[in-house]
Amino acid sequence: MEYASYLAGERWSDHPACTHPLLAELARQVNDHVSDDGRQELVELVPDVIGVTGADLHVDARIALRAAQTALPIAPEEWQRVLAVAVLTCEQLLAELDGQPTAPLRRESHEALALVPGAAAWAQRYGRDGVVSRRVFRRHTAPSIVDYAVCGIAQARVPDADRVLRELLAATIEDCRPGSHRDDQSETTWSPSATSAAGMLSGQITA
Repeated sequence: MEYASYLAGERWSDHPACTHPLLAELARQVNDHVSDDGRQELVELVPDVIGVTGADLHVDARIALRAAQTALPIAPEEWQRVLAVAVLTCEQLLAELDGQPTAPLRRESHEALALVPGAAAWAQRYGRDGVVSRRVFRRHTAPSIVDYAVCGIAQARVPDADRVLRELLAATIEDCRPGSHRDDQSETTWSPSATSAAGMLSGQITA
């Protein structure tokens, strides 16, 4: 993010004004959890985060949801309940923001939860009954989801966690671009590496 601030002509900082704060948090976390080789591959994404900002809470919710969806099926088992609750919380907030509180889950959320039925059932019982505070979500909940998801991916027993993290960041940048409407279930897709990793672990996770 320091390089992004430099390219944008800002004061040298890892919290540049030119990038959405939660997207910048995701970028920092990904950078901190990839290998040295993986870190070099992130450089080409730096120009893409410049100018991606805004105050719409939809953006925060989409960033957090994408991270939770990606991490849930592959994260260590002891992390899955928290991530399942995170998915449902983001879904609930997006539904409320759209004025559709009874809207069905997005396809990716449904598929991710289906791979971890125990965590999903627990989250359905305990994680979707409360009111989602928009202020608390932006300040605390969403950053915590992002941090937890990235750590979960980094600790997952998958062949190439670096690539999953890089593809998560690249996909999230696309989600945040102006005019990108990712609420349509048919338009959102997991990254190839995340899909492969989830498929590889699905038998172990659901057993």
